[in-house]
Amino acid sequence: MPAALAALHVRYERDAGPAWTASLPGLAERMLERWGLRVDGGAMHGVITLVLPVLRADGSPAALKLQPVTEETRGEGPVLRAWAGDGAVLLLDEDPASGSLLLERLDGGRSLESLPDSWEALEILTGLLARLVSVPAPAGLRSLGDIAAGMLAAVPEAVVGADDRRWLDMLAGAVREVAGEPGDRLLHWDLHYGNVLAGQREPWLAIDPKPLAGDPGFELLPALHNRWDDVQATGNIRISVLKRFNLMTEMLGLDRGRAVGWTLGRILQDALWDIEDGNPAKDPTHLAIADALLSR
Repeated sequence: MPAALAALHVRYERDAGPAWTASLPGLAERMLERWGLRVDGGAMHGVITLVLPVLRADGSPAALKLQPVTEETRGEGPVLRAWAGDGAVLLLDEDPASGSLLLERLDGGRSLESLPDSWEALEILTGLLARLVSVPAPAGLRSLGDIAAGMLAAVPEAVVGADDRRWLDMLAGAVREVAGEPGDRLLHWDLHYGNVLAGQREPWLAIDPKPLAGDPGFELLPALHNRWDDVQATGNIRISVLKRFNLMTEMLGLDRGRAVGWTLGRILQDALWDIEDGNPAKDPTHLAIADALLSR
């Protein structure tokens, strides 16, 4: 059990975190036995997940992903099954009761963050995203309409100063303009460069979805603000942000006005989370992205 993973569970899962991490060794043993697996390398972990490289009974490589069952994780197996490996890691088996997934093995040490050319990385990511959002969302997923309604209800309750209040109100106004048509596509919700890994079946594949039914315009922000140093290095943040935005909306076939609204909605979501955590509502990178999009 990596100590860093245990600490992250205490931070993000609070009371449930220590109980789950205490159960992890037993869970790993059960899943290894259930699927006839043997460990084939060192463990890797994310914020709340543990991934073990394994070999199946026939000697083929795979990855065992162990995670608690939460609102975010419980839909991962069904959506990976819906994508059937088209642009995303292939689901080999799952245990819905425990949240455990058996996945095709990808190269955990090589993500799109490793590509020297951030423009090439963005084109690859957006190409994958276009394939993912072409699939209708299966029944039972959280909907962007519900997410938007929750954000709009939370804005008046947020305890902030006058300047932050104006910021939140502006973002909320943008969400109101698009919330009437929340969309029905299968969204990844967290597709940034670190969540695209190199593979053998395909050169690059998406991992770790946080599934949501909605408008693909809600998917753009992670790719707009990742590798921000590359944006700053151009010397013109506004133009660089708009180039990224225009590439993504063109490849995805999105209405740019609605995509602006949903991207501002994603910024609102992050701002509300920041306020909950005691951080400033205004993230400088998000401010720069919003300014660029509103100037187009």
